[in-house]
Amino acid sequence: MVNYRLIGQRIREIRLLQSVTQQQLAESINVSVPYISYIEHAEKKPSLEVLVNISNALGITLDELLSGNQIHNPTDYQTDMDELMADCSQNERRLVFEMSYSLVRILHENDWE
Repeated sequence: MVNYRLIGQRIREIRLLQSVTQQQLAESINVSVPYISYIEHAEKKPSLEVLVNISNALGITLDELLSGNQIHNPTDYQTDMDELMADCSQNERRLVFEMSYSLVRILHENDWE
């Protein structure tokens, strides 16, 4: 499931960083200014086409726009873990795995949220 509130926040954040007004963004993708506001405040869910147009207008990829914006992302922290273990030997990787496994088991046994 996609979190449209986070998508809207990301659009607003990038737009403001680039000093682009809602008016300018709306004109560049042929939508109304209120529609941009609705998207940024998650009052409307933009279509894929509109998201592609917004990402193109802001000069970013759709991946950059949507990155981290899913409510549940099964690959959260995977890249971080990959980078952490990139320089580790096979034995070090195994140790990190065993420690992580034990920690998760302890967390579950103690009902940590």
